[in-house]
Amino acid sequence: MDKETILIVDDEKEIGDLIEVYLKNEGFNVIKASNGLEALEEIKEFKVDLIILDVMMPGMDGLQACIKIRESNPVPIIMLSAKNEDIDKILGLSTGADDYMSKPFNPMELVARVKSQIRRAKRLNGAMALQANLIEIEDLLINTSTHEVRIGEREIKLTPREFDILVLLARNRGMVFSIEKIYQCVWNEDFYESDNTVMVHIRKIREKLEDEPRKPRFIKTVWGVGYKIEK
Repeated sequence: MDKETILIVDDEKEIGDLIEVYLKNEGFNVIKASNGLEALEEIKEFKVDLIILDVMMPGMDGLQACIKIRESNPVPIIMLSAKNEDIDKILGLSTGADDYMSKPFNPMELVARVKSQIRRAKRLNGAMALQANLIEIEDLLINTSTHEVRIGEREIKLTPREFDILVLLARNRGMVFSIEKIYQCVWNEDFYESDNTVMVHIRKIREKLEDEPRKPRFIKTVWGVGYKIEK
């Protein structure tokens, strides 16, 4: 399994070196930067799993760097500061940091928080990936990663082509697809005017999905144009 990479951003070399020792002992990869601008360059070059970001640094400080990072990157950020005022903590968290520790700190507590934030990020990313694979329309559930289709508790068995047609319409709800467009998208071939393949597949999908195929809830016919699933 690949090691997670932690970016330490601190202009105090002794603190950066100390944190590095503890993180490496726990199996993490470590890269370091001494200010916000260097941190931004490191993020461009390396895949970083978490950032430990000091607030008080010359040039671009931690708050400015955090704001800049958050414009495009959801990576977990733990901020460090020699200050212990509530307002500094609030500022740090309001700029997009996930956690905040005051100096001096216990290195083992920092490592524990690093692990906690990485676990949280993995859970969140996993949930987002799962959500991206699921399409829900009323009681119809389509899982694009497992190719499962369900209506309530009932599993619907579709052929690969039927599944692809359903996903095409479900992902583009409200958009009307002509028979020609469906054929081109699903079969990746040129459509011939006399070909009724798409119509046959739509009929079979309706027979499997609908209680009353002639009055479909899901795939609607737009006469003279094509088919759609309504938003």
